[in-house]
Amino acid sequence: MYTLYERRLLKSLRGAEVPRHVAVMLDGNRRWARNQGRSATFGHQAGASKIVDFLRWCEEAHIEVVTLWLLSTDNLKRDPSEVEPLLDIIAGVVEDLARRHRYPVRIVGNTDLLPADVAARLHAAVATTADLHSMAVNIAVGYGGRQEIADAVRAYLAEQAEAGRTLAEVADAVTMDDITEHLYTRGQPDPDLVIRTSGEQRMSGFLLWQSVHTELYFTEAYWPDFRRTDFLRALRDYSQRERRRGL
Repeated sequence: MYTLYERRLLKSLRGAEVPRHVAVMLDGNRRWARNQGRSATFGHQAGASKIVDFLRWCEEAHIEVVTLWLLSTDNLKRDPSEVEPLLDIIAGVVEDLARRHRYPVRIVGNTDLLPADVAARLHAAVATTADLHSMAVNIAVGYGGRQEIADAVRAYLAEQAEAGRTLAEVADAVTMDDITEHLYTRGQPDPDLVIRTSGEQRMSGFLLWQSVHTELYFTEAYWPDFRRTDFLRALRDYSQRERRRGL
């Protein structure tokens, strides 16, 4: 029945506008595992196993940029017994994507907040995808929206100081574009659609600067249970909205 339903969804999307940039909050791994009496690490591993399928669905839908939020700055404050295995899983995901050599991968977040060995693994894997020009994949790890804006402002000020400008000159001339050009996602379009799984209906600071005109879609499915049908529903919902890009 799901096959028939997917065909109907695909038919409804023919000729419809699809988002250029889809961002996903991969939420619910821990609760999904807890409901089965399993560990959080088991849930995170199950969630990681969903990523390749999801990227294939996005590629089939002709999405240009995908951002996946795997670890927030707040998550880093959790018990090390959960965070350390999760960091290893995330590094493994990025290394697997790099080995597939299909998508250019970018780390979206402050890797200075991560253990040095994990950061090194991430940067080494990402470097091997720099020559690719297909659908871009952002992996948000050590990511927080406020942290990103603070890092962008800090980078902009450092750049201006190096150019010999005074703080007064910078304050008088700074624009929103100056901040945008120093975000983790610089050079990419803002997300058109953010999907959050697990039934939570809040943004939690995700892409705080970039999401001012973003359409939001919330689904009850935990991330490990997220199906192609759920993704197509999100695209259908997006295609039926009138994007006002304002109030």
